[in-house]
Amino acid sequence: MWRSWVSFLLLLTVIALFIVADCGSIGVNYGRVADNLPSATKVVALLKSQGLNRVKVYDTDPAVLHALSGSGIKVTVDLPNQQLFAAAKMPSFADSWVQRNVAAYYPHTQIEAIAVGNEVFVDPHNTTKFLVPAMKNIHEALVKLKLHSEIKVSSPIALSALQNSYPSSAGSFRPELIEPVFKPMLEFLRKTGSFLMVNAYPFFAYESNTDVISLDYALFRENPGVVDPGNGLRYFSLFDAQIDAVFAAMSALKYDDIEMVVTETGWPSKGDENEVGASVENAAAYNGNLVRRILTGGGTPLRPKADLTVYLFALFNEDKKVGPTSERNYGLFYPNREKVYDIPLTEQRLKENRGKRTPVARGGSRSGNTWCVANGGAEKEKLQAGLDYACGEGGADCHAIQPGSTCYNPNTIEAHASFAFNSYYQKKGRQMGSCYFGGAAYVVTQPPKYGHCEFPTGY
Repeated sequence: MWRSWVSFLLLLTVIALFIVADCGSIGVNYGRVADNLPSATKVVALLKSQGLNRVKVYDTDPAVLHALSGSGIKVTVDLPNQQLFAAAKMPSFADSWVQRNVAAYYPHTQIEAIAVGNEVFVDPHNTTKFLVPAMKNIHEALVKLKLHSEIKVSSPIALSALQNSYPSSAGSFRPELIEPVFKPMLEFLRKTGSFLMVNAYPFFAYESNTDVISLDYALFRENPGVVDPGNGLRYFSLFDAQIDAVFAAMSALKYDDIEMVVTETGWPSKGDENEVGASVENAAAYNGNLVRRILTGGGTPLRPKADLTVYLFALFNEDKKVGPTSERNYGLFYPNREKVYDIPLTEQRLKENRGKRTPVARGGSRSGNTWCVANGGAEKEKLQAGLDYACGEGGADCHAIQPGSTCYNPNTIEAHASFAFNSYYQKKGRQMGSCYFGGAAYVVTQPPKYGHCEFPTGY
């Protein structure tokens, strides 16, 4: 196939769309607002059996930190909101807290971060003004003990800290929080080499906007995507859109060099009648597809090279949590350590499950299969560039569309591109975003028809 200079430049553009970063990391939140949970020792054994090597806890319970000692599991601990005032006003309190709750266990317990407070801006006790001073004093306590290089200090924010979250390119923080909190906090994170902690729940956005947000978009399932009118980027998941809204808000304040850790995200397996979308199937789809999305590499549309560490919420269903039914049903496991649903949580499990139909898989056709075809309305140059990429660096099997082969006819760029796009899509395991080609392709749920050519559904 020939290539003009123009199509070569387009090819380079398309190749850029497929550059994949290193893989991200998955952790889990170990909440304990319950009266029926297994011992901390049994919990650590459960974490290890699932291959989970990161855990976040909401306090510094000695039994938990002792149980994690020598486990090789990296730990994020929390200084509760009710202690922010003391940590902010009394450096001696911060020193004592770090010595007693961190240094006493490190390094045998691999504490890697301290979350100072949790979603402080929505705390009814109005502790916002103490947040940054508390973070600074906790960090200074780590400096005195020479632990500041190994243990980072941050604070999880809820998405309600944003004034605007849609479109993602218009993401901005609430004006009243910018000068007193976000600017000094982001400056602190930059100076200390730390990261912003963010709690993101697409479930809440979907539940409140089912008329405009598709369930497939919320659950990382195949969908045509949503184009951000501000920057032209196409989003295939609500999660990515929410994360990029925070990145955009940071960038607006000139702090686009700071990394992010998603300290909470999840989907409930059960809810009240008015909690639309809360079900075992949807929880398995969200968490399972999220794990696959993070562990197979790649960042967000706005930051494609930003590997994310994501903590699922939560390890267990917690029966003493107040609020709607969903609050007590975010767990991956029941208190007896049985799985609420079965999803891969590690790269190895993903590889073992490749090609198998799991609780998170879903196709639009009766057989569950999907195919990738060319968009007949796309420019020929874009189709050609995508075709060249798929058959070249993309590794698609394009032998069937060579002259004299079974799928050469009809000899049109749309038919050939469709075959190549689909081959690439199937070889990539039908991963979300692998059927895009700069907008020149889309997913269908019925077998494509181009002459007598048969399109494969898997390799």
